[in-house]
Amino acid sequence: MKDVKTEVIAGITTFMTMAYIIFVQPQVLSAAGMDFDAVMMATILSAFIATLLMATLANYPIALAPGMGENFLFAYTVCLEMGVPWQVALGIVFISGVLFIILTLLRVREAIINAIPSSLKNAIAGGIGLFIAFIGLEWAGIIVDAPGSLVKLGDLRSPPALFFLFGFFLTAILMVKRVKGAILIGILGSALLGAITGWVKFTGFVSKPPSLAPTFLKLNILDALKFEFISITIVFFLLDLFDTVGTLIGIGEQAGFIKDGKLPRARQALLADAIGTVVGSLLGTSTVTSYIESAAGVSEGGRTGITAMTTAFLFLLASFFAPVVRAIGGGIQIGSVTYYPFTAPALVIVGVFMLKNVVKINWDDMTEAIPAFLTLLGIPLTFSIATGLSLGFISYTLIKLLSGRGKEVHPVMYVVTAIFILKFAFLG
Repeated sequence: MKDVKTEVIAGITTFMTMAYIIFVQPQVLSAAGMDFDAVMMATILSAFIATLLMATLANYPIALAPGMGENFLFAYTVCLEMGVPWQVALGIVFISGVLFIILTLLRVREAIINAIPSSLKNAIAGGIGLFIAFIGLEWAGIIVDAPGSLVKLGDLRSPPALFFLFGFFLTAILMVKRVKGAILIGILGSALLGAITGWVKFTGFVSKPPSLAPTFLKLNILDALKFEFISITIVFFLLDLFDTVGTLIGIGEQAGFIKDGKLPRARQALLADAIGTVVGSLLGTSTVTSYIESAAGVSEGGRTGITAMTTAFLFLLASFFAPVVRAIGGGIQIGSVTYYPFTAPALVIVGVFMLKNVVKINWDDMTEAIPAFLTLLGIPLTFSIATGLSLGFISYTLIKLLSGRGKEVHPVMYVVTAIFILKFAFLG
């Protein structure tokens, strides 16, 4: 009984640390024209199903939900920058998930993971972190458009900026104090301040779950199969692969699951992730992946699928609190601009987590450092994860090849680089 109690407490802890995605995901995907409430339900249901699969197939205390990074790739790069309808983008996510399932069953995922140099893997994570943090600062009005210099500091006296600063420092202090659920508490704390000052209006707290109809089975797989989307499908696949494997290894090491350098039941864990992505695309949300926040539950003693199962059912329970998500996630409007200051601090904090990977890059080897730097800088400055990743892959392959070190480049890298070059040459 004591062990079950420990697992349940661990599951609650994991949920607290990652529940912010329920608020953030609808905001991100609604920017692409998707229905806010439907995305919220798709997020909750995909997290519930995928986490339940992890619990039953792999018996690991690892929770899953739509991934941070992949959601911004979906909305800001694919839909807003490239002009791809969100229905087609969901089709691309579906295809990447099916590809993940096939390669997992064929056991060739290790070859793909080993083909990508660690310098680029870490630079991609760091670049996405900067990108997410940049958008968070923009959501809060901390940085604004500036003709001639692209961006500048916004008005720190404005309500959105003040709410952001309150939420950010509250979250940061709680993180330093190692308080479980710091990000969620920061969101709720700043929203409470917004309610007290009249900027947030709650229309209720509990209601029946919103309809999934606006996004359910609305994906367009046929158009997603076009040649022009091959490179973006690869990007979705690679990001999910990196996230999942990195999380499984990290959590596996922390929980003591790694034996002789290998993670038992890794195939089942990867399948839960891949199936979650496919299910998520059918429901109406972006790539589902394993969450590193599961480490919080492991630190509380979670070691089995009971932890993940607890987290899964808490996600399902959250569907009855749609009015709260709507009030906090809907943002506040000033003039013609809508700000999202209550969830923006979460993006900046997540950016901090992701940027720490850059210390693993070999900055003394210029054939590794330059491509990593282009990736790290290219993602936020081009406002495109796919473009930044492409710049990194192309520069890595060419610099290695032209400097006489082409043998260090895995054949898979040459193939992917060629696809990215063709994409730039013919599609811009």
